[in-house]
Amino acid sequence: MSKRPLEGLRVADFSWFGAGPIAANTLCHFGAEVVRIESETKVDGIRMVHPFAMNPDGTFKSGYNVSGYFNNYNTGKLSMSLNLNTEKGQEIGYRIIEKSDFFLTNFTPRVVDKWNLRYDQITKVNPSIIAAYAPMQGLEGPHRDFLGFGAVLTPVTGISEMSGFPNRPPFGIGTNYPDYVINPGHTVTAMLAAHRYRLKTGKGQCVELPQLESVVNALGTAVAERLANGTNPTRTGNRHPAYSPHGAFRCADDPGSVNSPDRWVVVACRDDAEWMRVAGVLGHGDIAQDGRFNSLVARKDNEDELEGLVNSWTAGWKAEELCAALQAAGVPAGVVQNAQDMLDRDPHLKAREYYQYVEHAEAGREAHDSPAARLSETPGWVPGPAPLMGEHTMDVCERIIGLTMDEIADLLAEGVLV
Repeated sequence: MSKRPLEGLRVADFSWFGAGPIAANTLCHFGAEVVRIESETKVDGIRMVHPFAMNPDGTFKSGYNVSGYFNNYNTGKLSMSLNLNTEKGQEIGYRIIEKSDFFLTNFTPRVVDKWNLRYDQITKVNPSIIAAYAPMQGLEGPHRDFLGFGAVLTPVTGISEMSGFPNRPPFGIGTNYPDYVINPGHTVTAMLAAHRYRLKTGKGQCVELPQLESVVNALGTAVAERLANGTNPTRTGNRHPAYSPHGAFRCADDPGSVNSPDRWVVVACRDDAEWMRVAGVLGHGDIAQDGRFNSLVARKDNEDELEGLVNSWTAGWKAEELCAALQAAGVPAGVVQNAQDMLDRDPHLKAREYYQYVEHAEAGREAHDSPAARLSETPGWVPGPAPLMGEHTMDVCERIIGLTMDEIADLLAEGVLV
C-alpha cells in the first residue's frame, strides 16, 4: 500500500464540534497521526448528537461512542482524555504540543486564554509548531469572544438572506453547511501552506482562520453586485436570472424511498432550444411556441404559470426515467437525491466505492466519507474507526510523552486524565 503524504507528522487536535475536527480528519486521512484532546468534564457535544447507531431491536444505542456524526468526522484519530482546566492538565497539553508538528483549535479566544494555548505561549515549548486557530470571528476585534456554529454563521454571513423563496422569511440551508466544507477546507489549505513554508525555512507560524471571514468567501457574486450596481441580492428560490424554467419539479412518489416518498427532478433550460426539447420530452411541444413561453423574457414574465404547468407534466414520471429522458435530449437535468440514494442506490458512487466501511467497537459497521481528493501516487483513505472516548489516553501518555505508569496513576487519581 502506498505511503500517504503526511505520514510521520502529528497533529495536536484541541478542537471540538465540526469545523476543527473535520479539518484534522482530512489530515488524518492523508497519513498524519492526530491526537484528539477530549474531556469528560466538557464532552464534545457532537458525541451526543443524532444519528445514533441502532440495536438489533430497532432502539437507539446510547453513550459517548455511537454518534454517526462524531464517528464520521473523527476516523482514525487517537482520543486522549485530559482536563485542561487544571494546571497539570495544561502541562500535559504542552508536552503533547512539544511532540507535535501541528496544533489546531476552534475554541474562542477566551477559552484559548483560559487554557494558556496562545501562540506566544505554545511556541515556547515548540518554536517550529504550525498553530491553527479557527474561532468563529477571529483572535481580535469587538466580536472575538462570540461563539457559534454553522447554523449561526449562515445568517451572519448573508447566506440565509439568499436562501429561500421570495416574499417568505429566509430559512437558511437546513444544515451547518460552513462546518463541513468551507471552514475545514480553508483551514487544511492554510495549514499545508504553512507546512510548505516550514519545509523551506524550518520556521513554523500562526495560522488565523476566522470562520466568519472564511464563510464570506462562499457568497459568490453577492458582494460584488452590491459594490458594482448597488443592488442587494436576496432570495430567488430555485430560479435563475437568465434561465427559465429553472427549478426542482415534482415527480411520482417512490414508496421505496424511506421516510420521504416524494421525488423531484431539477431542470435548467438555458435557451429557447432547450425549453423546446423539455416541452417535447414531456409531451407538450406545442406549448413551447405559446406566446407566453416562446422567449426567455416571456417565460420570466409568466414564470409562476410556467412552473405550474411543468409540475403538472412531471407529476406522472418516475424521477430517474424523466432525468434520463431529458439528459438524452441534451437538457441539463438531475434527480434530487436523498441520503438513501447516495448510500445505497447511486450506481456511480457504488462503482467508485466512495463510501468506506469500518467496524466500530460500539456502533458496529459504519459507512464513512472517503477523502475528497484521490492522489494517484499517495492516496488517502479512512485509516480506521473513530476512537472511543479516551481510548488512547494510556498510549499517548506512554508512547508520545513518555510518562511512567506511576505518573499516569497519579494523574488519574488527581482528575487530570478524565
